[in-house]
Amino acid sequence: MTQLINPNLTPPTQHFRQTSHVVATAIPSTPPFKDLAFPLNVYAHALLLEEGKAAYLHYGLFQHDKASLQTAQQFSTDLLISKLPPPPSSILEVGVGLGTTFSVLVERGYKVHGITPDAQQIAFVRHLFGSDIPVSCSGLEDFVAPPESFDVMLFQESAQYIEPLIIFNQALSLLRLTGDLLIIDEFALQYDKDEAGGLHLLGDFVAQAKRFGFELIEHMDLSTKAAPTLDHLRQMISSHRQNLLRDLTLTDLQLSQLDDSLKIYHKRYASGHYGYALLHFRKKTIPKWRLQILEKKHIGEMFNLFKKTFHHSMTAVMWQWKYESNLSRELGIWRENKLIAHYGGVSRNILLFGQPQIAVQIGDVMVDTNERGVLTRKGPFFLMAATFLERYIGYGKPYLVGFGFPNERAMKVAERYGLYAEVGRMVEFSWHPRTRFPLWKTRLQLIDHTQNHLGEIAVTECWYRMTADMQAAIIGIRDWQYLQHRYLNHPNQQYHIILVKNRFGGRARGIMVLRYDPEGCEIVDLITTLEEIPLLITHARRLARLHGVTRVFCRITENFANHFAMTGGTQQTVDIRIPANAWSNGPSPDELKNHWWLMSGDMDFR
Repeated sequence: MTQLINPNLTPPTQHFRQTSHVVATAIPSTPPFKDLAFPLNVYAHALLLEEGKAAYLHYGLFQHDKASLQTAQQFSTDLLISKLPPPPSSILEVGVGLGTTFSVLVERGYKVHGITPDAQQIAFVRHLFGSDIPVSCSGLEDFVAPPESFDVMLFQESAQYIEPLIIFNQALSLLRLTGDLLIIDEFALQYDKDEAGGLHLLGDFVAQAKRFGFELIEHMDLSTKAAPTLDHLRQMISSHRQNLLRDLTLTDLQLSQLDDSLKIYHKRYASGHYGYALLHFRKKTIPKWRLQILEKKHIGEMFNLFKKTFHHSMTAVMWQWKYESNLSRELGIWRENKLIAHYGGVSRNILLFGQPQIAVQIGDVMVDTNERGVLTRKGPFFLMAATFLERYIGYGKPYLVGFGFPNERAMKVAERYGLYAEVGRMVEFSWHPRTRFPLWKTRLQLIDHTQNHLGEIAVTECWYRMTADMQAAIIGIRDWQYLQHRYLNHPNQQYHIILVKNRFGGRARGIMVLRYDPEGCEIVDLITTLEEIPLLITHARRLARLHGVTRVFCRITENFANHFAMTGGTQQTVDIRIPANAWSNGPSPDELKNHWWLMSGDMDFR
């Protein structure tokens, strides 16, 4: 049963949905559920006012139109319990709620341990059933028990708030071989560009379970039976609105927003975007490779694999700057407690055809070459890439699109398995230095840490004008905040941020970011209009002469090459292709093809 005011704003750290409530057959002077988190207190109190008791707060499964919500809820719980092995099987109930399902299982002879991260719920359950009841105030990710401690892991509308990789990793550890993973919950059945996300996609969830060695024993589509719950909730809240406002000390706005949320859910059920299902998995095998979210405690292992793969070191400071300071995701694969593969993604704010979106840059893709099956459909690369795309990229996901810079070999592997599709290529231009004499109409000014005010004004002005040229393009946002983090705060490299402006009047013409290395002067980034590109390249060539280097060069996506070719430079292809997600549902590769503006500063975090 939905707890959300706005179902698209669910914090990713919120893990469990209220699954059940203790029976209350009389309405005391102090509402028993007043201290529950909103809107759980509303659902519980509305049930109490409507039906005289509140035993559960999960969805009901309606067998006919005349059934009460309480009867439908009981049918749902009975259905779930009917799928369990006989007592005295050991059960881990994830999301114990207020103990109704828990107490029924104990009465039937099961050995049950319950967990929830909600301290209020723990206190409520212990008040009802005693302080020695076997429940823990813990999220699933933090719960620790001996391996293979349970015959069943039970999720009654709690799985949707838990990262699937945590569910399957914990189930793999805590369940005995042939143990059961039993889930009844809401799922997204599809996402499109008009849906903002919020629930796990059912197809992806099942696919990920199989990668962890779980066999799907049963899948019951309960959507049509569950959907009437939303109408019952809206009716009860409307009927008892004044009592709810008074008894729970709520505002009209809170209840109005809750009603709006319920209407949104109703619409999504009706359109087939959301559904309700019972999933019964069985632990059949122990996978050779184990996929997990890479956490901070694993970075030492990641550094070792990085050095073995790329033959140079990543420092802790570099990792922190690259991953920890961004909305990033990292997956790792372990074999026998050894990290053998890594797949990283760093968040990037972009403009997609003029509209703000969030993309992810894929990088640090590594697989230990000693592993067999590296490039097979069941190998580490496929497991990481497919899971990353399913979990994080596409409609309703944290990132709408992804991009990266794989070489030809890596790209062909990903294309062969349907993971990526090519949407662009990189080219390189190079020029000889030119005379050091100044261009009398313009002058240069270095921007560094001491000139935040100047930097912000100049970059904002140049970026604003650049966006007008990029309405039909895809480009990473290049505001002052980005330039500070990407270039001025880089832990290892030194960049030169140069403002080109009119000598008279001071109008900004563009920003260029230069980097000097043994290969010459690299134009790492530009923030300017397309027509000003030749001017900035001319200034870069002048500065190269002043610094005594013999070559100026830059890399740009091929679809923008004509704006650089007019400067007289030498163009050559490089072995770098631009991929797009072809695995999960999102903007199609055809929509994205030949629209990216990407330069060396986008390519890597050098």
